Amino acid sequence: MEGKMVSNREMTIHFLSSQKGSIISKWNDELFHLPDGYIGYFKGEVENIFNLLIDQIGKSDTDIGDVLKVVGEKIASDRVKKQLNMEIFCATVAIGRSIIIDHVLNSEATKEEVSELIHQINAYFDKLIQYALSYFTELKTKELEARSQFISPNHKDRLTLLGQMTSSFVHEFRNPLTSIMGFIQLLQAEQPEIKYLDIISKELDQLNYRITQFLNISKKETFESQPDLFSIAQLVNEVIEFLYPSILEVNASITCNIADDAVISGSKEEFRQVLLNIILNALDVVAGMPSPSIYISGSESPSGILSLNISNNGPKIPEEVLPNIFEPFITTKKRGTGLGLFVCKEIVLKHQGTLTCHSTDFLTTFSIQIKTK
Repeated sequence: MEGKMVSNREMTIHFLSSQKGSIISKWNDELFHLPDGYIGYFKGEVENIFNLLIDQIGKSDTDIGDVLKVVGEKIASDRVKKQLNMEIFCATVAIGRSIIIDHVLNSEATKEEVSELIHQINAYFDKLIQYALSYFTELKTKELEARSQFISPNHKDRLTLLGQMTSSFVHEFRNPLTSIMGFIQLLQAEQPEIKYLDIISKELDQLNYRITQFLNISKKETFESQPDLFSIAQLVNEVIEFLYPSILEVNASITCNIADDAVISGSKEEFRQVLLNIILNALDVVAGMPSPSIYISGSESPSGILSLNISNNGPKIPEEVLPNIFEPFITTKKRGTGLGLFVCKEIVLKHQGTLTCHSTDFLTTFSIQIKTK
């Protein structure tokens, strides 16, 4: 029995070794579909992964696990060090797995031998991905914790100072603002036929709200109010209507496709601020583009998760800025404060959601994932 097992392993190694040139060639050819920065990196790794497969094929699960744990952790460490993501690695491994299995299926081995070999190949790649992803997640978690420890005191010092500065002249904003709001209400009551008074009133309400939000940035704690149940589609439409003058100013096209029955629980006004900040940023970056466009879409998964995407065709966010885009005081605008997206992130996190950003040469997308009610 032992002799047969060794024989099968030797036959497998001989077969895969004989196909190595063809497999590696096809595998590397597929890498040209990857972004330019990944091609050179993965070309060297492909052959290492294949050689390790030949070395480990037919060994016990324990022996394979011990080796692949070390290799997987090294792969994860390299990704973290070079700031590469694991999605590309998983896609590359999937390409290699498919090519190798295709060669096995076209071999002259018996049906039983092919089945056993495919089982061993899948076990190898599954373990490699498992160890790599697990350690990558562990390293990224530690990295985020370390960053949080650094940001928290920095956040406290700089934002508390900001709060102290702004509180000294907040009344200079609010006193004339309150007067203007009062006169607008009088005009609405005495001469309701005057156009645009309702829009001016809403603008002033939002300005008043933004002053409050700006001051509250200096505090880590947020005021807990009774949550609202509201339609995200209706709220997006309200924001678009509110921003209509700004949309006209840059001649932007806005396409909106959100499920009408998507309802979430939380602070409607805080979510309004998130949408206002992101869409206003989008309007700012698409201004001057040949065909300024903003795309808003939302869909709910069977598990009750709403995915809301707000995309624009403005310039790509620089790669050195993107990882820190939600941190305070990070901005690509000449006159920006770097607080708008930070506030958005804080609000979404408060509602147990996630806010991420992906940017290419053609489209920049801010994605919100949140539970529906």
